[in-house]
Parts: sequence; C-alpha cells; structure tokens
Amino acid sequence: MNLKPVILIFLCISYFGFGQDKLISELIIQGNTKTKTSEIIKLTDIRQGNILDSIVLEKDIKKLKRLPSIAHAYYQVNEEQHGYKVVYGIEENFTIIPSANIYTTNNDEFAFRLGLYEFNFLGRNITIGATYQNDIYNSYGANLRAPFLFSKRIGLAFNYSNLTTQEPVFLDSGIADYKYNNTSYEALGLYQFNVQNRMELGVNYFNEAYTYKTGATEEGIPQDFNVNKLLYKLIYEYNNLDYEYQYVSGFKSILNLQYVVSTENVLPDFVIGWNDFLYYKRVGKKGNWASRLRMGLATNDNSPFAPFAVDNNLNVRGVGNTIDRGTGVAVLNTEYRQTLYDKDWFVLQSNVFVDVGSWRNPGGDFDDFLDSKNVKLYPGVGLRFMHKRIFNAIFRIDYGYGVTKDATNGFVFGIGQYF
Repeated sequence: MNLKPVILIFLCISYFGFGQDKLISELIIQGNTKTKTSEIIKLTDIRQGNILDSIVLEKDIKKLKRLPSIAHAYYQVNEEQHGYKVVYGIEENFTIIPSANIYTTNNDEFAFRLGLYEFNFLGRNITIGATYQNDIYNSYGANLRAPFLFSKRIGLAFNYSNLTTQEPVFLDSGIADYKYNNTSYEALGLYQFNVQNRMELGVNYFNEAYTYKTGATEEGIPQDFNVNKLLYKLIYEYNNLDYEYQYVSGFKSILNLQYVVSTENVLPDFVIGWNDFLYYKRVGKKGNWASRLRMGLATNDNSPFAPFAVDNNLNVRGVGNTIDRGTGVAVLNTEYRQTLYDKDWFVLQSNVFVDVGSWRNPGGDFDDFLDSKNVKLYPGVGLRFMHKRIFNAIFRIDYGYGVTKDATNGFVFGIGQYF
C-alpha cells in the first residue's frame, strides 16, 4: 500500500485545519506606572506564544478592572505578519486613600471612623492600612491583605483591632448601657479558584470585656466579665460583577460562616452565618440600580448579647447606632443611582433608596421577623461625590427617614458606596 497520498492528505488537513490559528507573537502592557508589569502578567492568563482566544482576553480584563489599583482596563489586538500583537491598556487608580464614616441621628448621636489605606503597596496589589474610631470611646485597628502573595491564586491576610464602644443591652426590665471592648488578632488564608470564585479560611483569637455603666439590671445578667474566645471563619464569594468606572452590573454572593468557642462559661459557644446577595443593573446610559439582600442566623440563645445588630452604618440608614440586637436578620437595601454630572475625573451621582429589615429576638422564633415591632423601614435620598481615578474615592451623604413605629431619622456620611 502506497502511504504517500495518505500522508499528503493528513499534512494538508493539518495545515488548513489547524494552521489558521495564529499565535500571539507579542504581548504589551501599557499605561501602568506604579503597578508592576510582572504583577499584571502574573494575574492574567494571556501569554506570548498562545493561540489568540477572545474569551481569555475578556476574563483577563474583567479581573483587572476589579483590582483596587486599576480604574479601567482594555485590550487591543493587531494582526501582524507572524501572529497577533496584543496590548493590555491600564488606567491606574491613585491608591493611597483616606477613609471616613460619620453617622448621626435626631437623638444627637454622633460617631465617626477615620482611616488611611494603601491599596497597591509595593505595586503588588497589597492592602495595608489603619483606622481610628470614636464612638463615645476610642478604637483603632490595622490590616494587611496580600491576596496574590504566593501566586495569582494564593495569599494571606492579617487583621488587628482594639474596638471599644458603648453597647445597649436589651433586658426584660429595660435597657442597660455597657462599655464593650473587643481586642482581636486574625489570620486568614486566601484562595482564588478562578475569576469568579474565591475563599477565605482562618482563625481569630479575641478577648471580649463588658463593663456595666448605667440603666436597667437583671438577676443572672453579669455586670462585668472578661472572656477569651476563638473564632473559626469561612468566607466564600462568587463574583460576576463588571465595572465601567462608577457603573456596576452583575451578581455577587458572599457567604460568611463563623464558629465561636468561648474559653469560659460566661458566654456560650455559638454558630453564626449570613449571606449577602448583591445585584446591579445598568439602567439607560446614566442609571444604575443596586440591591443587597442579607439573610443570617445564629445559635438562638436567649442572651441580651445577641450577635446581629440594627445599626446606622451596617444595614439601615438613619436608624441609629446599635438600637437593637437579634439572633437572625433579614435586610434588603435597594437604591437607584443616577449620574447627574460626569466630566473628566469628577462624577456627581444622586440616589433614592429604601432600607428595610427585621430581626429575630434572642430565644425567639421565626414569627419575630413578621412582628411589626421588629421591622424597620427607612426610605431616603443621598448624594455621591466621586473621583474616577482614585480608588474608592466616593464621598457619600445619605438621609434616612423612618416610617415605622418609634422611628428616628438621620444622616449617614461615609467613603465608598454603602454597598
């Protein structure tokens, strides 16, 4: 049998069937000045010598636009004689950023939190920073987060905080005010499965101290105690968000599970978990609808020190600073954001929002979520002053007005979108 015709046919098929895929002959990263080029290449999947794949290009750009160091990213493909020249264009953020949160209510409550963070330390997308808070008492903390320390998938985070606040404790006989201190040390391992899925796993060693100040007392409720605890934490995130400067579209889900072990019998061990579901949709050219649904449960101990709080700066704008506690939570924040002015680096954005939430009482049942005394409904309006090339440079002002029984109203100021 003459094999020459068979070999010739095979070579023709190979040439015409597979030889048409030109390879990437040159890869250029341009526009970055602070972020190291080697760091960008490490985080992307594009490589010189690979077959050009538009799906890989799109995933790389989406990943880059999520980085704190990058305001915007794009790609260009030019066909050349020996392959394709691929250019990744980078518009960098300014990443040494102060943070501020200020919140008040019509009860003359006032608290603030200030911080300074570098989100691109050493040009490697490492976050390092510290915070100071005044909420009657002084508090402070420090954070280090290196999500790509070892590779594009593996990193570490370390957190320290010394938090002191005045906490209301809700007893059958009335409300007691306690001075609360939490000093914690946390270490987390970070793992990125792919562009959409990541996980954090770690442990937190902390000390809790409660000191009775004023208000109601009750037999069996200690007035002073100090206890050391261990907290085991798992966070799983699915992120399919796409960014175009101030506009966001897509879906994101964050699951947070914690198991807290007490070294003494003053407070019981407990399990707590919650999930944030976030959905964003572009509306026309200048509109953005954004929603966050948080659902969570904890071990249902009949304790006045329940873990879920109703708070101005966490879940319901205008409600006040820690006005209630529960062992379950269901909160919906939804708002429409409209760009009023967009010129070069500056954006002025307005928003109209509705925050509604309900809580399960400590030791209660699921009917508590429907109890009118536990439901908080706060519509409101706000403004956003934004710099398009400074990471998270969004100064927000929101005013929430309660429409449910015994409601308050007040302003919430902060850096960054509320969610």
